[in-house]
Amino acid sequence: MSTPNPLGGLGGQQRILSFAIKDKSSLYASYMPFIKNGGLFIPTNKSYQLGDEIFLLLQLMEEPDRIPVAGRVVWITPTGAEGNRAVGVGVQFNDQDKGATRRKIEEYLAGALASERPTHTL
Repeated sequence: MSTPNPLGGLGGQQRILSFAIKDKSSLYASYMPFIKNGGLFIPTNKSYQLGDEIFLLLQLMEEPDRIPVAGRVVWITPTGAEGNRAVGVGVQFNDQDKGATRRKIEEYLAGALASERPTHTL
């Protein structure tokens, strides 16, 4: 039996996204280096609007702990998008992160960022 949400309905619950990236190719495909502070494309069927605030619980590779990252939706790929692109949202990392998550991702992707391989966004 679920307990009532004091905020009413499902509000707030949709604003938390948990995302695990297990390998370098998935990280490369999801990373959005062209966005200020960096960001990630998160495959999801949940409905979001541009500007929605998101709290991301990110698990990178084999790291035991999730990284909590605040961000906002800056990209939306809807169902039926051209080129059979994955449905989801791009989340820009918040200024309060001070680039920590971006640096950690770029350490994992060292040498791959100049690649011409397609990603989920560009």
